[in-house]
Amino acid sequence: MTGANRGIGLEVARQLAALGLRVVLTARDPARAEAAAAALPGDVRAARLDVASQESVDECARWAREELERVDVLVNNAAILYDTWAHARDADLDEIREALETNLLGAWRVTQALLPLLERSANGRIVNVSSEGGSLASMGGGTPAYSVSKAALNALTRVLAAELPRMRVNAVCPGWTATDMGGRGGRPVAAGAASVVWAATLGVDGPTGGFFRDGRPVPW
Repeated sequence: MTGANRGIGLEVARQLAALGLRVVLTARDPARAEAAAAALPGDVRAARLDVASQESVDECARWAREELERVDVLVNNAAILYDTWAHARDADLDEIREALETNLLGAWRVTQALLPLLERSANGRIVNVSSEGGSLASMGGGTPAYSVSKAALNALTRVLAAELPRMRVNAVCPGWTATDMGGRGGRPVAAGAASVVWAATLGVDGPTGGFFRDGRPVPW
């Protein structure tokens, strides 16, 4: 699971471990990943992973091949730049590029790197943690880096689901959640995380290629 040392990612790791899954919690800072994993009950391991670095992704994938028999679930949670201050008409394109590097390409490169291990699972699942901010049906102005990168992540979800029919590949919006990125006033982190856990624990007959919050479809 990427971006899992705090916020929704950490709570998803907690809930999955409570269900008896072995969880690999990753973060850019290995010390923070170790501290987060040590604070959780259950079978939780830590690994360093910077999704914006192909070298880091390759290194983590090598570790996974050596340490894990297979990967049943990949949760692409790492995300940056909720740019509430910005507008598309005069956005800093370097910021846009930075957001795409993590929010879209990060999930893409991690999925590619771990795909051989996911294909060993009898019920492989990929969960792309997205946002209704990336929904074309309700998108408005503002937050251009975040909104465009999440819309692109949703598109990647659809493409991967079509190409990997044996797996469950879905995008999930946790909703406005009280985290460092979401700020105060959102719903409890546990509720947002539960939405992700639902998709991470789907059976082989569960939906694929969809966009969900709390187990219910969200308009694309």
